Amino acid sequence: MRPPAPSGQRAGTPLGLQFEVEAAPAAASPTSVRLRPVVPGAKGRWIRTGVSWRALQYDYYAQRDPSHAAALRALYRAHRAADDDGPGYYGYGYGDEPVRLEEFGPSLWPALQQVVDEGVTLVSARGGPVRVAGTPASLAVDLRGDADLRGDADLRIEPVVDLGSGVCLPAEAVRLLGSPPHGAVLLPGDPALPPDLVPEKGLLFVPVQPVPRRAAKLLAAGSLRVPATDRGRFLTGFYPALHRALPVRSSDGSVELPEVLPPQVCLQVDHTGNHRVRLTWSVQYRTGEEVRRLPLAGEDGAAPDPGRDVAGEERLVRSLPLPTDRLPGLWREGPERRPAPTAELAGMDTVVLTTEVLPRLADAGVLVEVTGEAPDYRRSEADPVVEVSATDSEDGDWFNLGVTVSVDGEDIPFTPLFAALAAGEEHLLLPSGTWFDIRRPEFDRLRSLIDEARALQDAERPGLRISRYQAGLWDELVELGVVAEQSERWARDVRALLDVDDAAPPDPPAGLAARLRPYQLQGYQWLSVLWDVGLGGVLADDMGLGKTVQALALVCRAKEIGTLTAPVLVVAPTSVVSNWAREAARFAPGLVVRTIEATGRKLGMPLAAAVEGADLVVTSYTLLRLGEDDYRELPWSGLVLDEAQFVKNHQAKTYAAARRLPARFKLAITGTPVENNLMDLWSMLSIVAPGLFPSPQRFTEHYRTPIERGSDPQVLEALRRRIRPLMRRRTKEQVAAELPPKQEQVLEVVLNPKHRKVYDTHLQRERRKVLGLVDDLDRNRFTIFRSLTLLRQLALDASLVDEAYAGIRSSKADAFLEHLQEVVAEGHRALVFSSFTGFLGTVRARLDAHGLPYAYLDGSTRDRRRVIDEFRSGHAPVFLISLKAGGFGLNLTEADYVFVLDPWWNPAVEAQAVDRTHRIGQDKTVMVYRLVAAGTIEEKVMALQERKRDLSARVLDDDGALAGPLTAEDIRGLFA
Repeated sequence: MRPPAPSGQRAGTPLGLQFEVEAAPAAASPTSVRLRPVVPGAKGRWIRTGVSWRALQYDYYAQRDPSHAAALRALYRAHRAADDDGPGYYGYGYGDEPVRLEEFGPSLWPALQQVVDEGVTLVSARGGPVRVAGTPASLAVDLRGDADLRGDADLRIEPVVDLGSGVCLPAEAVRLLGSPPHGAVLLPGDPALPPDLVPEKGLLFVPVQPVPRRAAKLLAAGSLRVPATDRGRFLTGFYPALHRALPVRSSDGSVELPEVLPPQVCLQVDHTGNHRVRLTWSVQYRTGEEVRRLPLAGEDGAAPDPGRDVAGEERLVRSLPLPTDRLPGLWREGPERRPAPTAELAGMDTVVLTTEVLPRLADAGVLVEVTGEAPDYRRSEADPVVEVSATDSEDGDWFNLGVTVSVDGEDIPFTPLFAALAAGEEHLLLPSGTWFDIRRPEFDRLRSLIDEARALQDAERPGLRISRYQAGLWDELVELGVVAEQSERWARDVRALLDVDDAAPPDPPAGLAARLRPYQLQGYQWLSVLWDVGLGGVLADDMGLGKTVQALALVCRAKEIGTLTAPVLVVAPTSVVSNWAREAARFAPGLVVRTIEATGRKLGMPLAAAVEGADLVVTSYTLLRLGEDDYRELPWSGLVLDEAQFVKNHQAKTYAAARRLPARFKLAITGTPVENNLMDLWSMLSIVAPGLFPSPQRFTEHYRTPIERGSDPQVLEALRRRIRPLMRRRTKEQVAAELPPKQEQVLEVVLNPKHRKVYDTHLQRERRKVLGLVDDLDRNRFTIFRSLTLLRQLALDASLVDEAYAGIRSSKADAFLEHLQEVVAEGHRALVFSSFTGFLGTVRARLDAHGLPYAYLDGSTRDRRRVIDEFRSGHAPVFLISLKAGGFGLNLTEADYVFVLDPWWNPAVEAQAVDRTHRIGQDKTVMVYRLVAAGTIEEKVMALQERKRDLSARVLDDDGALAGPLTAEDIRGLFA
């Protein structure tokens, strides 16, 4: 302790600090020591007169030594700060509140040391000197065997105060300050104290190292005795907690103190099989040889235990190197992130636990104990090997489809692989412990292919199957891997179809009296493969590319090689039946052809007799529907559906008759396989290739809905690939480069004032009507379309709607006649199409009035052949044709101009009409004029056509946009 400065160096009167022990005559009793500032008296003694704590705070006595006053003020402030009941500031009042040493807490000793350092004299109330020990004392516990009391090995527990320098006193001999104690005061004359430790009439104050509050109770209790019978329980149950609170020793060596290890977190890992583990967390306490396992503190079932270190356990748990973003099953519920007392993990979570987490836990000091047999978890980087097989089933058109995948020679079970793929898992774990990443393109492709195969087959049949018609699906499966096994029948039927494009084109049959173009020869080759294996298909070449001659070549070949065991039945629109007979006579004169143009009694003989000896039988869709039973009773080598869009409605009787007709081979011929929506295509394919897309509902769900909504481009690509083996479509641009160009132009027609007024009047009325009905389109479809038809007729000729308007000239007819006269005058020939025979009547009247000759064809024309020949012969330069009657089955390359008098919703229908002249054999540029009345519904129809242009393009070509029939939104757009 620094001595006080000499008085000659002081700036004022010195101050002292008096210590008065007010209580505790016995050392073990609570002790109170009061502090007072003092000043030197007249007789050389320190007195309290004239000085107080309050006066010091306000510096009433400026003559006092300022350094002494400052030190005492700091001591007083430390007392006020430690006094929990104090106001925290110095109020006004009279007298001093007592300042007691034990009230300070640990902050006493730095403040008291400052007082000593500033030279303030410390005195006791009895006038003796006061000393403050510079080195803190420490509290400890001494254990001794106490055999003298009862003759057995009892334990005596005695708290002691270690003053250092070999001085160790029983706590009972020391007056402790504070609770928990932070210091001690020693009085002179205590027999327990060494001589000369405390000066006569003086005091010795000793700071004490901090102790836990719970240890203060032990100190206050004094010496304790543990009976010999409880000695073991004390050493294992209570001694560890005592050891953590205070130093423990045996001063006489009579007690062998067990080693107390810090708590250790334990994890029991029980492998239960099938990549599942059960985890149990606990904490281990080891005292000597005694080991205890307890649940983690704070968990249910973890009863209070005085021997456990809860704070230490919490620190251990918080420091566990557990992944916070993985293994969710490892954590208990609740906002606090703590391991669950018990947990179960499975699958890849087990892999992560075993290979990543457990090693980190062990390195961090966690005791990991494993029971059960853990697999040797290993990640494989090898490429998967996919094997597919197709084996015979009981159903002749279906085969059992097998798909197996292996990695590093280990087979992957089918079910868990596809379950993991469907669930979007990242990895797959095999029974052996091998695991691998399934986020691979080949697995994504395999999943989509298997999903597609499942979606298209009968849901009630178990297993996975593939149809003979699903060659495209098989080909994509094979691209992913290798063929493990395939039946001989599958290889014969499907492989030939898939390889047809790589084979050299065959020579045309000898009986064909035509020279096939290269693309026609390829089509003939493809048809021959289909015929040989008994598969059907769709010949969807663009209009005018010779689909008929390709089909005739096929029948000629079948007859020559002896596989034509029964006639081939050709079903065509009524107007085209005679055309088939004529084409057969021209290109296949060796075939015996019969045309059936009546049914029942009108035929004059049984159908079997009428077709006897025939190679080719041609009939109409109407006659097939009416005489279905008769046709089904006969054997047929094949069925050819010409203009197959006639069976696009799969709910109609004509469709049903074609599907039910027994024939080993079925072929659909059409230039427009998709007119309105994808169900048109499904209907044709369900007849010619019934195993490709067996269910219309599943086809709608898997293909039609996502494609028409444009929500999944991959589905569209898949559909193209599926139909490609069973469909051939070549456009004119692809295969007929020698065709002259086709130029198309829209001619805007402005309505004359009277015509305009009539149209606008009706437009307002029909708009109000239709917009009020369109929200329930299905229910009001007839009424809505009647309004649309009325407006379309008004745009052509008001008298079509009401004879009262007969005096109003048709603006469309006037404009058409003006252009037509110029075309005819230049020596050109023209086809003229309209959806309305009534308007064709208006045009006929104008042509008659101007003396222009013409031919005319609509659905009521009886002698169709005579009318066609009249135009072809050149007697009439103009051919008026109703769109419905002349949109197919005509070859009119003599014309080089086409007038479409009124646009139709479906551009494919118009395209068929235009291609009556733009086809093989045409050697002149074809000019196409579409007449559109300005400011009328016809302009809206043209805009709608633009959105629906070439409905089949998205399915059959590489680009384009598929659209369905008129929707409510389409109809609103027509009236916008």
